[in-house]
Amino acid sequence: MPPPGVCLNIMNERHKKKGKGSLEHPDKFLDQDFEQLLQYCNINRMRYIDDMFPPDLRSIGKEVLQPDEMARVVWLRPGKMVEYPQFILDDVSRFDFGQGAIGNCWFLASIGALTFQKHIRDQIIPAEQSFQDGYAGIFHFRFWRFGKWVDVVIDDKLPTIDGRLIFVRSKTPNEFWAALMEKAYAKVCGSYADMNAGSVSEALMDFTGGIHMTFKLDEAPPDLWDIMFRAAQSKSLMGCGTPQGATAANTVLPNGIVEGHAYTITGVTKVMSNNQPVKLVRLFNPWGQGEWKGNWCDQSSNWNTVSPEDRKQCHSVAEDGEFWMSMEDFCQSYSEMDICCLCPDFLDGESECHWTSKFHDGRWVAGITAGGCMNYRDSFWTNPQYRIKVDAVDDACAAEQGPNNMLVSLMQKPDKRNRRLVASLHIGFSVFSVRSSYQGRRGKLPAEFFMRNPVASSKNYLNAREVMEFFRLVPGEYIIVPSTFKPNETASFILAILSKTDSHFEESSSHHGEIQKPTPSKNEGDNDSKATFYRQMSDQYEEVGPERLQKLLNQRLLEDKSPEFGIDTCRSLVAMMDLTVTGKLDNREFLRLWDRVVRYSDIFNRVDITKNGSLTLGELRTGMIATGVQMNDDMLKLMALRYGGSTGRLTLESFVSFMLRLNCMSKIFNKMSDGMGMYLQQSEWLYLTMYS
Repeated sequence: MPPPGVCLNIMNERHKKKGKGSLEHPDKFLDQDFEQLLQYCNINRMRYIDDMFPPDLRSIGKEVLQPDEMARVVWLRPGKMVEYPQFILDDVSRFDFGQGAIGNCWFLASIGALTFQKHIRDQIIPAEQSFQDGYAGIFHFRFWRFGKWVDVVIDDKLPTIDGRLIFVRSKTPNEFWAALMEKAYAKVCGSYADMNAGSVSEALMDFTGGIHMTFKLDEAPPDLWDIMFRAAQSKSLMGCGTPQGATAANTVLPNGIVEGHAYTITGVTKVMSNNQPVKLVRLFNPWGQGEWKGNWCDQSSNWNTVSPEDRKQCHSVAEDGEFWMSMEDFCQSYSEMDICCLCPDFLDGESECHWTSKFHDGRWVAGITAGGCMNYRDSFWTNPQYRIKVDAVDDACAAEQGPNNMLVSLMQKPDKRNRRLVASLHIGFSVFSVRSSYQGRRGKLPAEFFMRNPVASSKNYLNAREVMEFFRLVPGEYIIVPSTFKPNETASFILAILSKTDSHFEESSSHHGEIQKPTPSKNEGDNDSKATFYRQMSDQYEEVGPERLQKLLNQRLLEDKSPEFGIDTCRSLVAMMDLTVTGKLDNREFLRLWDRVVRYSDIFNRVDITKNGSLTLGELRTGMIATGVQMNDDMLKLMALRYGGSTGRLTLESFVSFMLRLNCMSKIFNKMSDGMGMYLQQSEWLYLTMYS
C-alpha cells in the first residue's frame, strides 16, 4: 500500500476536484483560518499577531535596508500612525499609492491594472474588512498560486521608520489597503525582500488565475493595438516593461521613461489628429510620478490637434505618473507587454468561436521523466507526454478563424517558499503530429517516434516562470512534450492548452498500470524438481517462514553479497503470499513466490548494466518493461521515491519487494473491484494495510 503521505495527497486531489483550492473554496495559506482567528481574537479581546509572518526583521528580509535603517524599524498598527485609519477610502484607485523602498514595481504595476476591474479586485480583497466594526488587527487577501487559490492571513503591523511606512505608501495618509495587500503578498513570497525584481505577468497571473499572453514588442504583430483595444474592452489586465539599461539601476532617460521598470497599461484609444487617425496607449508609472516627455505627453502640443471632446476625455496635466503615447513610441520604448484575462475570446474580435482551456499538473523527475530537450534524443521520449486531439470546427466558425487556433503555456512551479531562493530552469515544449501507425496506441510513445522535427514548439528554452506560444494546428492528433533544457532536472509544472476548437487532452502515460501474467522462468524446472527443492527448504512442518526465506534468498540470490534481504522484507513477502494466514508458506505458496523471485532477479541482473548491484531510475523503467508491466509516470515516480531510498537507486531486495507488492495489490484490486473502483469495509482495509 502507498505510504500515508501519498494517501493524503490522493485525498487532496479529490478535494481539489470538488472545489478545494478554487476561488470559492481557497486553501488556507499555512493552514491559517481567518474566521477562526478573528473569532478567537474578538472573544479574548486581543489584537492579532501573526506568528507565521512575525513583525520583525525576518519578514523584511536581507539586503533591503541598510544596517542603521534596520535598527530603526518599528512595526506599527495603522491606529498608531494616524488618528482615523481606513482600509479603503471611497474606492480603490491607481492613484492611491506610491512605490516604497523595495524594487517591486512589477507588483505595484499589476495592482494599478487591478484597480480598473472591480470583479477581479473583489476576488483579491474580501469584503467587510475595516478598522471599525469587529476590528482585531487581522486582515486577509486571496491570490492564485500555481494552480490553486490561497487565502492569506496577516496582522496589520507595518514596518515604519520615524513613523512613516517603509514600503508602499498611500497618497492619502489614513488609507491602508495597498500597504496591507503588499504585506500579504510579501508573506506569500517569503519576505518583503523576496518581492525585489520580477515581471508584471507574475502578479497578473496571481491576481486572476487566468490566461497570460506575452507580446515581444520588437516583433509585435501588425494588429497588436487592435488586440490591446479589445483586451481593454473585455476587462483584461495589462502591463508592460522597459528594457534593462547598462546597470541594474532604474535610470530615468531624457524622455522620462525609466529603464528596467514595469508600467501599467491603463487605456487604449484612437483619436483624430489633423484628420488622421492616431492610435494611443495610456500608461501608469507605479512610482506615482515620472512621465513620458515625448509626443502626446501631458504638455504636448499634439493635444491641440484633436477635437475638444477627445481632449476633454483623454488629456490631463496632473503630475501623477500617468501619460499617453503613440503606439509607435510605445513599441520603441518598451520591450514586452502582457495581457492577463479570464478568457481570450477577445483575440478574434466579434467571432462566435470561443476558446476553451485545459490544465494539467505535471512533474519532471531526474532519471524517470526528465529527459531534457531534443538535443538528447535517447532520453527525450521519457519526458511527460500529453496527447491532444484537435477536432474540426463548423463552417461558420472556420470562416472567422484567425492565424492561430492554439495557445500552449508551460509554467514551472517553485520548490521553495522563499521566492528569491527558487532556481528556475530553462523550459520549453515541442508538439508532434501523430502518424496513423501510432494513433490509438496507449502509453508513452517510444524514442523512434521523436526522431523527426516537431510541427510546433516554443521558440526558445527560457529561464522563466512561464513559456507560451501561439500557433495553428490542423485537425488531427498530436503529442505535446514539455521539457527542461537539460536532462535529469527535477521540477513541477503546469501545462495549459487553449484551443478554439473542441479538443481532447490527456497525459499519454495516464492509463492504469497493466500487469501481464508472469512468463515461466528458465530456472523453474519440472514439478518433481520443485517438490524436492521445497522439501529441502521447508521445516519439519513442511512450511517456510520469514527466517528460513531470508536465509534462502541471501544464499541463493545474493551469494553472500551485500546488501542482504532484511527480515522485515521477508516478513512482507511471506504475508503477501500467505493465503492461509498462518505466518508461513506451504508448498504451493512458497513455489509460486520463488518462481516470481527468481524471475525478477533475472530481470534485475539483465538491466543492471553497471553490475554494481543497484538500478538507476532509468534502469528501473527498463526493468518494468521487461517484467511486462505498463505503468504510468506518476506511479513510476512514486515507486522510485518509496523504494529507491536517499540514493534513488533500487537494490535487488527493493526491486523484488516492489514488483511482488505491485503484482499482489493489482490482483487484490481486480478481485475486489468493478474495474473502476473498490469499496472496503474498515476491517478489510486494516487487513490489507497491516498484513500485506
